[in-house]
Amino acid sequence: MSLSATTESTLLALSNSLADIVDRVGRSVVAVHARRISSSGIHWREGIIVTSDETIRREDDITVTLPNDRTVPATLIGRDPSTDVAVLKLPDAELPVAEIGDAASLKVGHLVLAIGRGRDRGLSASLGVVSTAGGSWRSMSGGLIDRFLRLDLNLYPGCAGGSLVDATGQVVGFTTTGPRGTVLAIPAATVNRVLDRLLEKGYISRGYLGVGMQPVRLPDSLKSKLPLSSEQGVMVVSIEPQGPAERAGILLGDILVALDDTPVKDTRDVQAFLGSQSVGQTLKAQLIRGGELVELAIVVGERQGR
Repeated sequence: MSLSATTESTLLALSNSLADIVDRVGRSVVAVHARRISSSGIHWREGIIVTSDETIRREDDITVTLPNDRTVPATLIGRDPSTDVAVLKLPDAELPVAEIGDAASLKVGHLVLAIGRGRDRGLSASLGVVSTAGGSWRSMSGGLIDRFLRLDLNLYPGCAGGSLVDATGQVVGFTTTGPRGTVLAIPAATVNRVLDRLLEKGYISRGYLGVGMQPVRLPDSLKSKLPLSSEQGVMVVSIEPQGPAERAGILLGDILVALDDTPVKDTRDVQAFLGSQSVGQTLKAQLIRGGELVELAIVVGERQGR
């Protein structure tokens, strides 16, 4: 067989393989109608649809279009804006459950597919690569996401919330939009963790301190006077009446520099201590007040996410 014939055969095999994966995975991808423009969702578990929370604009009168073009009502079970996960209940789904994999093995350069579904145009797919793969990170609202995955592919209108598929054909997360038009993925590990909590409680329990804060740079006079491990901290600019911080004795103008002996440089450092597991725990807070170091104990309160 000539080189050109071998190349043609290889490309044809790859093309057919990709088309087969899209067809198979697409049977568990639906169109979700919860805003003016539909988004996509994944039949993640029996009767459970997972989609991107940022595409849910209303909580009632949500419908889903199935692969057979039938549109049926769906009920919002719960949502977690901090991880961008929303969960819908779909009665009598009559479609296969997605084969869920693990995004932990994805590396920069790996081929991936984004598969979505629209109300009118049906199934759509985009082929690209993983352009960035990092460790766990926190969203702007403090949600813990197990891997940072940025994708180099086109996310067509209505495809947010659709399947991210690896080269084995497994669904390893869903696609969503990031800052400045980037395409990100919410990995399956994050989806499963949030999904379990939403199915159990209907909401995500989060720790909170009841303070408003802003980052500040510490002056040289304080850094030379006090045994500080950082050049920054967060200043308390507001306090919720009867909240955990007020009950602990925190005052306006206090500068928080450490929690449980871990330096605090900005508000994300504080949010890292306020996951659902922190509710009811006591944190040792180190503060600067009147030019001196003060230590207080704060019992973390509970705030229910949407």
